Amino acid sequence: MWFFLVLLAIIVAIALSSIKIVKQAEVYIIERLGKFYKVADAGLTVIIPFFDHVRSVVSLKQQTMDVPPQGVITKDNVTITIDTVVFYQITDPAKAVYEIQNLKKGIEYLAITTIRDIIGKMDLDETFSSRDGINTRLRVVLDEATDRWGCKVDRVEIKDITPPADIRDAMEKEMNAERNKRALILESEAQRQAAITIAEGKKQAAILEAEADREAQIRRAAGEAQAIKEVADAKAKEIQMVYDAMKKADPNDKLVQLKSLEALKEVAKGDANKVFIPFEATQTLASLGTMSEVAKNKKEN
Repeated sequence: MWFFLVLLAIIVAIALSSIKIVKQAEVYIIERLGKFYKVADAGLTVIIPFFDHVRSVVSLKQQTMDVPPQGVITKDNVTITIDTVVFYQITDPAKAVYEIQNLKKGIEYLAITTIRDIIGKMDLDETFSSRDGINTRLRVVLDEATDRWGCKVDRVEIKDITPPADIRDAMEKEMNAERNKRALILESEAQRQAAITIAEGKKQAAILEAEADREAQIRRAAGEAQAIKEVADAKAKEIQMVYDAMKKADPNDKLVQLKSLEALKEVAKGDANKVFIPFEATQTLASLGTMSEVAKNKKEN
């Protein structure tokens, strides 16, 4: 009885050991009698006890690996520390197990030597301004080198580049000096622009003021001319009315001369600078002048 129970237990244990459940995104490397047999994908897998065994469990997920910070000498003999991270994924599990002893160590050493080779050909300033280029070159080199290991390098990122303390202090001073220089340039440019704007505004104001004065003078002169014309027209009408009245009354010559003088006297009292004298009035004035000369000659005789 006990024998059958022990035998049953052994059979159950063997059966359980022969059944393997592979998780999603993982594969099992199965060996038979010490030789690679197959790659077991996700799901249920049955192996033969004592003949088959699981050599390795390989993850097919994308994995990350931090490369330890490395001191690297640049082309201009400056030692900097570079911290890098590598993103990779296993594409051929069998190669990843059998082609290299330790895949992660192989990627790490390869990344370190490649970084030193790339940075050694660049100046310090170039290393700071060419991160994308360094990342791309690292990825290409690592991807080509790890292809025979059944691995694909998807991305390489430089997390940090740390220069020596004295170089960092010099760079900070240079940066501050550059900032101050840009600030002074911007301030002077702003002042220049403000001066130009103010001068342009004054110029436009002077032009507008001159145009306004010119327009006012033109309007004032036009108004004065119109006023003079209206006054002259009114006085001419008055003289014409007096003349017409005298003509209708058929006066003698002395009365005509007297009335003409009175009319001229009223005309001269006006605000106008110029006085328009009718032709008849000039004849009267001439007659008066002749008469005064004759009277003067008689008195002297």
